[in-house]
Amino acid sequence: MRGVLWLVLLFAGAAVAALVLGRNDGLVSLFWAGWRVDLSLNLFLLIMVVGCVLVFGLLQTLHRLFDLPQRARRWRLAQRDRAAQQLLRESLVDLWSARYARAQKAVQRLLTLNAKTPELQGDGGGLVLAHLMAAEAAHRLQDRARRQEQWETALRLCASHAEARSHEEAARLMAVGWALEDREPLHALRLLAELPAGAARRTQALRQKLQATRMAEQPFEALRTARLLSKHQGFRADVAQSLLRSLAIEVLGTARDAEQLRTVWLKLDSADRRDAFVVARAAQSMASYGAAGEGRQWLRPLFERLEALTEDERAALADALIHTCTGIKADWLPLLERAQARWPREGRLAMALGQVLAELQLWGKARQMLLTAAEDGRLDVAARRRAWIQLADMAKQADDLTAQVEFLERAARAS
Repeated sequence: MRGVLWLVLLFAGAAVAALVLGRNDGLVSLFWAGWRVDLSLNLFLLIMVVGCVLVFGLLQTLHRLFDLPQRARRWRLAQRDRAAQQLLRESLVDLWSARYARAQKAVQRLLTLNAKTPELQGDGGGLVLAHLMAAEAAHRLQDRARRQEQWETALRLCASHAEARSHEEAARLMAVGWALEDREPLHALRLLAELPAGAARRTQALRQKLQATRMAEQPFEALRTARLLSKHQGFRADVAQSLLRSLAIEVLGTARDAEQLRTVWLKLDSADRRDAFVVARAAQSMASYGAAGEGRQWLRPLFERLEALTEDERAALADALIHTCTGIKADWLPLLERAQARWPREGRLAMALGQVLAELQLWGKARQMLLTAAEDGRLDVAARRRAWIQLADMAKQADDLTAQVEFLERAARAS
């Protein structure tokens, strides 16, 4: 198709030339120092065109001749730039291949090449990457002094080269990772605090902050960070729930008395205060500080909606109620009886009901519930042994020594 088009253009050009140059009526006369030359107009135009082409070609040749040193210089610069790029790739591959000494040597050759070529020093981004890779290699080789030197050089280059300022966030995040590997969480938190607001909210920065706060034993800040990560979908839903629960329990563990525990409880997120395991731990802690009634108040909203909870959550709440049943009132009985009737095979609920009945001095029903719990093979040994011991105490109060001895023996044989 292209050949056909060229053929058509050729014929069109021939037709135009025939129409324009077909008549040779024009005459051009040239006079020079008594001489006269007569030329046809067509020949004169042809000579002018050829002359212009020759002059243009001569000028281009002269330009290339005089530009030859500059072209050679640009060629050498391009060769060095390609060599620098090759060294940068080589050092990166060596770093990923765990050949850290070779990576350092490749970076050193790259820096030497840049020092010999002033034009390459304008590439601030490449220089920053080279120094960061040298710092990473030094970190892997446990050379902290060289790592710090290379990192500080990279930061100075970020400040002096506008195109490399975006690399500063990468440098600081790398330093946070090094601090965490060196078990220096406070230094890592200081570096994270220096990040811009946008970078500090990124998933990787939040993950590092979570690790640093946990390492620094700051459970409340770790809980806040984990909640942010959960909102950014930094974890799977089940992993996020488990992590938030464990961190909330760690936060509760920081309280040393009932007043501190109340303060910590109010600082927790509403979602944490609805988690059965967190509420159970808070209630048990409050009971250990002599405020069992307040612990029961935290438990009651969850006991009123046991249908929405899993078996493990119901077991945790029942165990917490056992620890907080001191001074319990009879208004708890309908809740517990309804729960035990709905889930008769859950021994923890039966044991909790038995403990509450015993606290209310309803010995007959308490004994029946405790026997049910003690004989439930699904309960752990400690819980069943505790039920037998409670039955033995009740038998002692009733002066039934035979039953007391029997219950104690069964407690000892529980396994």
